[in-house]
Amino acid sequence: MSDRDSIFETVKAQIEPFNKKGVTVTEATTFQGDLEWDSLTVMDFVAAVEDEFDIIITMNMQAEIETVGQLADAVAKLKN
Repeated sequence: MSDRDSIFETVKAQIEPFNKKGVTVTEATTFQGDLEWDSLTVMDFVAAVEDEFDIIITMNMQAEIETVGQLADAVAKLKN
């Protein structure tokens, strides 16, 4: 399993407590459209991901991330 795959699996696990609709999470799952998260949920989730990976995701980065796959890519980039 590559680092990127590992990051994706960890992100997926981080989503579970916030996945109130029981959506099947894939690379293409969107936070707003598929998971239907409000801004407060997004903030809580981002804080959990930042803590898990010991990174900072800027507001500008958050604005560009729409899918779980994009988030995994961003985390992989920030970790290097």
